[in-house]
Amino acid sequence: MALVDSPTLVFTFSFVVLWLAAEAGDLLRKRTGPLADDQRENFGIVLSATLTLLGLLIGFTFSMAISRYDQRKTYEEAEANAIGTEFLRADLLPPADGGRVRDLLRKYLDQRVSFYTARDPNEITRIDAANLELQNQLWAAVLPASSQPSPVNALAVSGMNDVLNSQGYTQSAWWNRIPLAAWILMVTIGVCCNLLIGYGARRSNWLILLIVPIAVSIAFFLIADIDSPRGGAIRVTPKNLLSLSQSLPKQ
Repeated sequence: MALVDSPTLVFTFSFVVLWLAAEAGDLLRKRTGPLADDQRENFGIVLSATLTLLGLLIGFTFSMAISRYDQRKTYEEAEANAIGTEFLRADLLPPADGGRVRDLLRKYLDQRVSFYTARDPNEITRIDAANLELQNQLWAAVLPASSQPSPVNALAVSGMNDVLNSQGYTQSAWWNRIPLAAWILMVTIGVCCNLLIGYGARRSNWLILLIVPIAVSIAFFLIADIDSPRGGAIRVTPKNLLSLSQSLPKQ
């Protein structure tokens, strides 16, 4: 999935492949001769059907990318709500335990903000390790409360469970990408379309042959940009987490 993690590479690769397909179709027409007039009607039906199929695939894939982007935004908001709620519920714990939970939640919140803004793979690995360590410390901080069952302690333990679960939901949403098979299918149909366009042209015109490759490549670029959590320009910003960080009382 390295290629689709870079929208610029997706645009470059798709444009080159689609343009070469159009040129190949044009070359095939030169070698075999242009279509006869009585063949053009049937050829037009095939070309129209293929272009329609490509348009539908692009539309459905774009819809998939948008839904996954919206899901990532929803889980970012859920993380902020879970952390903020648990920060308040820490007051229900004994003073020593509550203070430790609040300190750990502040550190955990900073790490979650970094998770959304990091791009360097090494930095991401470090953040994931720090998140895991803080999660273990947070759960250990509320374990004494779970050993003394009461409705008040149950609220604090339940809130911490929501904090830990929300991170898992977020990570799952970031892993939930457009399948590679969908990309392969779109590129394959796109190649067929451009091959047919080049073959069905009445005469060679490089400018006309560039139109569809550019348009389709732009569509692929936008889909890859929205679908890539870190590689694209359209990314989920941790607005709710940052707002929560600014609203928490200082130590």
